Amino acid sequence: MGWRILTYRLSGEQSRHRVAVWRELRRVGAVALQSATWAVPTGDGFDEGLERATALVKRSGGQALCFEVAASDETLAAVESLYTAEREAEWVEFCSECDKSEAELLGEIDKEKFTLAELDEEEQNVDRLRRWYRELRTKDIFAAPSAGRGERRLKEVSELLEDFAERVYEARGRP
Repeated sequence: MGWRILTYRLSGEQSRHRVAVWRELRRVGAVALQSATWAVPTGDGFDEGLERATALVKRSGGQALCFEVAASDETLAAVESLYTAEREAEWVEFCSECDKSEAELLGEIDKEKFTLAELDEEEQNVDRLRRWYRELRTKDIFAAPSAGRGERRLKEVSELLEDFAERVYEARGRP
């Protein structure tokens, strides 16, 4: 696994540009090493994200420097550890959102709120979780410890949504 280091400079009054660059780097899974300095893995998806972030810096009149990392195994292991720790935090948050979605679905089942409007809302929520899951899987190249739990939680919530959908259709007399 190769790495690149991106460091950039923007003028102080360009906070919206700074936030746009930060969001793009976070989206691709880059690891912040310090202010305006990020480590980015090489490879499909990561290279494109780095190019988008660099273009954002340049469009805002800033300067960006990108370096290929040629470091010791110990240094690379430290960067991989930081990267995996960030993915782990994202997986933990993802699992927490799955828990909330499950609690919401169970609450609607307990209240017997079997309406199409509620089903639409719950489907949108689970669809959001599915997109988030795909994004996390794409950037979790070192398999963070909670990745398997995240996969299981999404499957469980998806199955509960299917159960809820069946109840909604039964309550409507199966058109």
